[in-house]
Amino acid sequence: MTAEPKSPYLDVKSYRRKRLIDMARLLPIFGGVLVIFPLPFLFVNGVLTTDATPMALYLFGVWIVLILAAMIFARLLRDPATDD
Repeated sequence: MTAEPKSPYLDVKSYRRKRLIDMARLLPIFGGVLVIFPLPFLFVNGVLTTDATPMALYLFGVWIVLILAAMIFARLLRDPATDD
């Protein structure tokens, strides 16, 4: 009756799930950086530009990508096959 030696490494499923949780936690920070980054480009010579259409398209695009990423993370984390 010999016990199996315990591996010093994490189980692959557990490790991947924890990294997925870490990525999901960083998603709002990443989204905030993507939203704030182009704001200085709205100003030309210290004056707010009148054509903000590209900025609006960019913001809505980032918003949609963040929503889709959150949905993907939610499905992957809810999946019972990835449980510890």
